[in-house]
Amino acid sequence: MNTLRAILEEIWGLFVDDGNLALALLVCCVLAGALARAAPAPWAAPLAGAVLLLGCLAVLLGNVVVTARRRRR
Repeated sequence: MNTLRAILEEIWGLFVDDGNLALALLVCCVLAGALARAAPAPWAAPLAGAVLLLGCLAVLLGNVVVTARRRRR
């Protein structure tokens, strides 16, 4: 049973190394999806795409900065 648990934890770690990063990216995706449904038809896709791109880049940049600060100490 311990072996199975270790295997599952390793597989989980392949996809979710940092829980906060995964959660923030999930929030960006949900916001982009909500915006795509709420925005008027001609603007829905470009606005959702911009929110998704800029949100993911902001989350990634923030995570890199926080990680760099932690490693400096």
